[in-house]
Order: sequence, then C-alpha cells, then structure tokens
Amino acid sequence: MNTAVAQRRSGWWYPYIFVGVFGVVLAVNLVFMYSAVHTFTGLETQEAYDKGLVYNQVIAQAKAQEKLAWTVDATLLPASSPDAASHESNVVVSFLDKDGQPVSGLSVKAQFVRPTMEGYDTAAELMEQGGGRYVATVKLPLAGQWELKVAAHKGEIDYKLGQRVLVP
Repeated sequence: MNTAVAQRRSGWWYPYIFVGVFGVVLAVNLVFMYSAVHTFTGLETQEAYDKGLVYNQVIAQAKAQEKLAWTVDATLLPASSPDAASHESNVVVSFLDKDGQPVSGLSVKAQFVRPTMEGYDTAAELMEQGGGRYVATVKLPLAGQWELKVAAHKGEIDYKLGQRVLVP
C-alpha cells in the first residue's frame, strides 16, 4: 500500500486572497452606494435650471451695479426697547453714489435668511429716512447669524447686496 500523503502545492491560497480582496471592495462600494442614496437629496441648488437660464442676465446686472460705484452700508442695530424673545432690531441701509451724495427715491427691501435652518426667513420693506438712509424694524425669531439680502430698485436701476449679520 502506498501511504504517501498528498501535499498541497505552495501558493494554493492565492486565488482565495484574490476573491477576498474583491469581496472587501464590493462590500465597501455597497456601503458607499447605500449611504449616497439614503442621505443626499440630490438637489444642491434650489431651481438650478432656472438660475442657469438667467446667468448672463445676473452677470450683466452685476456689471451695471459695479459701474454705479455706489457705497452701500448695511447695519443691524438693537431696537430702542428690545424684546429679548423677539430679537427686535433696526436694519439701516445707507446708499451713497459715486460722488458721495445720498441716493434717494429707492424702493428697498431686506430679506433675512437663516443659513442653517429653513422656515425662519423674514422680509421687510425699508422706509426712506432722508440722507440716503433706509430703515426698518424687524423681529427675528432666533439669535445668531443671518444672511441679509438687500434689494434696491429705482427705474432702470437695480442694486443688490448680501452680507452676514449677527443678531444678539
């Protein structure tokens, strides 16, 4: 009788390593795909298509605004009798033309957008106080950072300003 034991060849496990590596890659890819599909809405910009259609108009408006060479200053000041719960503040926007003269007769609107949460946006129409100053009192529901978007209009002139403000 032949009692010789059959020995395996060296490297017999190489195919298993090959299959194991591809199995790990497949498992990681499946985890990434699941995470991508279930955690991202797929929408980065609201109304992206519509914004893309008017992109050239936005550039033209920015160039026209730059040619005006206005100096615009937007400030948020505490109200004279602040209510801590409402975070009442006065928004003051001043417009000076390229010669440093006040710009009057504008229709000015301010919009406060909460950058971290939806549902708290607030808008206000600013009233002219003379000397190129436009003022409105706003009651914001939360303290913290807000995006202040100011839009001014007079005849053919449109001016837009956006800046972050801190509400105490």
